[in-house]
Amino acid sequence: MYVHIDTVILRHLEMELKSPFTTSFGTMKTRPVLLVEAIDENGERGWGEGVAFSAPWYTEETLETTWHMLEHFLIPLLFQAPIHHPDELRTRFSMIRRNYMAKAALEGAVWDVFAKRHRMSLSAALGGEKREVEVGISIGIQPITNLLKRMEQALAEGYRRVKIKIKPGWDVDVVRVVRQHFPDVPLMVDANSAYSLHDIDRLQALDDYDLLMIEQPLAVDDIVDHAKLQAKLNTPICLDESICSYEDAKRAIELQSCRIINIKIGRVGGLTEAKRIHDLCQQHHIPVWCGGMLEGGVGRAHSIALATLPHFSLPSDTAASANYWDRDFIDPEVTVHHGRIFVSKQSGIGYEVNMKEVERRVVRSKIYKRAKG
Repeated sequence: MYVHIDTVILRHLEMELKSPFTTSFGTMKTRPVLLVEAIDENGERGWGEGVAFSAPWYTEETLETTWHMLEHFLIPLLFQAPIHHPDELRTRFSMIRRNYMAKAALEGAVWDVFAKRHRMSLSAALGGEKREVEVGISIGIQPITNLLKRMEQALAEGYRRVKIKIKPGWDVDVVRVVRQHFPDVPLMVDANSAYSLHDIDRLQALDDYDLLMIEQPLAVDDIVDHAKLQAKLNTPICLDESICSYEDAKRAIELQSCRIINIKIGRVGGLTEAKRIHDLCQQHHIPVWCGGMLEGGVGRAHSIALATLPHFSLPSDTAASANYWDRDFIDPEVTVHHGRIFVSKQSGIGYEVNMKEVERRVVRSKIYKRAKG
């Protein structure tokens, strides 16, 4: 069964966060979302989401560069010929270097069309096995009293682990206080590349607090230095921004730069590449988990489907929609029950896009049509 996409619609949405989210990079009050709708020759509609931010602080991509790459390069490549399977897009898009978030947004919409055409859930199309996925929560930098209150609330809601953001000057002392209040909570910290090897003593001090992992302590391109750091730490290092491809994961594993890998669909270029990294880590007994990017409902749905693959052994960063938005743009919204999300059995992503909520947030949109004949 061929899938031939005839129409792609790009929509730029602006989503207002319920509360500011602060990391070592800065504070966000709003979240741009690039919503991608793909329509095949039979009228089947699929949805993808671009997760780039407005500024290139997480990777080199932004919403503007993503839109540019989609409009001028990736959508024309998609229109060139039909496909049998979404995995084929990895090869078709390979002539375009990097721009992983742009590739993932379009590929995700095609995956949704493919699953719907085959009357199967996206989870099943990917080879997922789980009926429910365990989830944790990520909490940004904030005054310690607010942080403790937010942790208490998250634990009461049943989240299976808590991630807190750290940066130089906001790390060991904060973790010490958190551990005094929550001695047994599964806890991890995320540095978003805020440290260097000059901070090794400070990072070693975190070994005293029984952390699940320290996520991305060093710079994005410091895979070698991460190996040096991991050899000095008892706490597992988890790589995030450093892993943008199967090849990155392979190098990190060979160098022993980490003991855990965070897989984010947008960061690695799509569901197909995410599956390849999952399989590689499974072969090498490296635990993986599905990271979050403050996604809207479509991106959240894709992450849930990915996390059903068998080697996702740690709770994902896929909190409930209500954790971030007064109202998400999908029906039903993503909800968490006792730390778990139940996986939809409906075809495709398993959620309906609420066009009323989409239109309420649209900044601009554009329609692209495949030339016929």
